[in-house]
Amino acid sequence: MATHFHSRALTPSSAGLDPLRRPRRFLPRPRRLSLSLALAPPSPGGSIRCRPGFAPLTARTAAAPRPAAAAAGAAAGEAAKSFHGLCYVVGDNIDTDQIIPAEYLTLVPSNPAEYEKLGSYALIGLPSSYETRFIDPGETKTKYKIVIGGANFGCGSSREHAPVALGAAGVAVVVAESYARIFFRNSVSTGEVYPLETDVRLCEECRTGDTVTIELAESKLINHTTGKEYELKPIGDAGPVIEAGGIFAYARKTGMIPSLAA
Repeated sequence: MATHFHSRALTPSSAGLDPLRRPRRFLPRPRRLSLSLALAPPSPGGSIRCRPGFAPLTARTAAAPRPAAAAAGAAAGEAAKSFHGLCYVVGDNIDTDQIIPAEYLTLVPSNPAEYEKLGSYALIGLPSSYETRFIDPGETKTKYKIVIGGANFGCGSSREHAPVALGAAGVAVVVAESYARIFFRNSVSTGEVYPLETDVRLCEECRTGDTVTIELAESKLINHTTGKEYELKPIGDAGPVIEAGGIFAYARKTGMIPSLAA
């Protein structure tokens, strides 16, 4: 018959463990990163506060802040004020398999070549009813800087590659009626695209190829093709995080964690 021996120092008593029997008491506490973010579309009463998850380091966000800021002529540290370009219009329930099919998830966003390749497959999963290709054959970037969708954009599996693929393709902003929570969260944490929300059904107001401007500070979209303007919901606390290049870049910028140069 087997005999088991237990050290008194490692066996809890009915009275509980004394300090010598609780080694965790003497271990240093890990520093926790806590950011206040709107990880779901902000409500009029405020933003949702959640602990952020891990975000993939991408070739774009690792190298520099968002290029959209430079394109908009924003000074260092300032948020980009506007985004201008052609829009690509999709409908409701655009899921992550349509944004970037699972077969391309082996691509590593931190590798510049694979990051570019990932972007070339953005929205390749859309059905054939979308006659206009999001990315022209032979190209790795899209000519559509703004994607306009309906309700529940980014639903499906929780893959960080979805907003990363859009950003790698050259998209700066997605405007939709509503988002799957995980897509909104991943957009903020990666810093790849601005996920803006509107009460207007813009996917029926705009057409693919329309020229639009998004005024971020004023929370409005201007369709220059039709001459109409639409109100957007403010991006809220998520804006500075996206502008910095994602959650970890924002944490370094604000001193929450050491900078890479330190």
